[in-house]
Amino acid sequence: MIQIHEHKAGDAAPRWSAADRRLRVESELELALVNGCITHRPRAVRPYEKTYAMDDRHAPGSQVFVAHVHERPAGEIRLSHAWNGYACIHQLLVAHHHRRQGVGSALVQHAVAWSQARRRPGVMLETQHNNVAACRLYEACGFQLCGFDAALYQGLSPPVHEVALFWYWRP
Repeated sequence: MIQIHEHKAGDAAPRWSAADRRLRVESELELALVNGCITHRPRAVRPYEKTYAMDDRHAPGSQVFVAHVHERPAGEIRLSHAWNGYACIHQLLVAHHHRRQGVGSALVQHAVAWSQARRRPGVMLETQHNNVAACRLYEACGFQLCGFDAALYQGLSPPVHEVALFWYWRP
C-alpha cells in the first residue's frame, strides 16, 4: 500500500541515489502540430542513459510530499502554485526499485487532489521529449501535451539538445 505524507522542514530527507534519478532512454517523442493540436509518437533511438541532477531548491511556497511503500520512501513530488494560478509539479522522482508499481501515479493523483483542494484551475508540469515513460504516465493520468520549447535547454553549458514538453491537467 502506498502512503503519501508531507515532508516537513526538519524531517530527515529521503536519500535518493543516482540510480533513482537515472533513466534509460530507448525512444524519444516525435512531435507534430496537426490542425492546431500537438501530436506525438515514440521514435526509437540508440539507447543511452540520462541522469537528472538532484535539485534540493524549493520554489517559494512549495510543498514536498513523499510516497512510502511498507514505511520506506519510494518517491517524491514537489508542488507549488504557479504564477498563472495552476498548481505546478516541479519534480517527480520514483525510487528505481519502485518504478512501475503505481508510485508515480499515486503521486500525480496526489498533485491533482492537492490542486483541487486549493481550487486551482489545474496542474502543469514540464518534462523532456526523451523521458517517454514519464510522458506516458502523465497522459495516463489525464494530462494533455499543450506546448513545447526546442530551445529551453540550449542555454546550458554544455547545451542539451532536448525538447521541453509542457503538460496540463484540467478538470
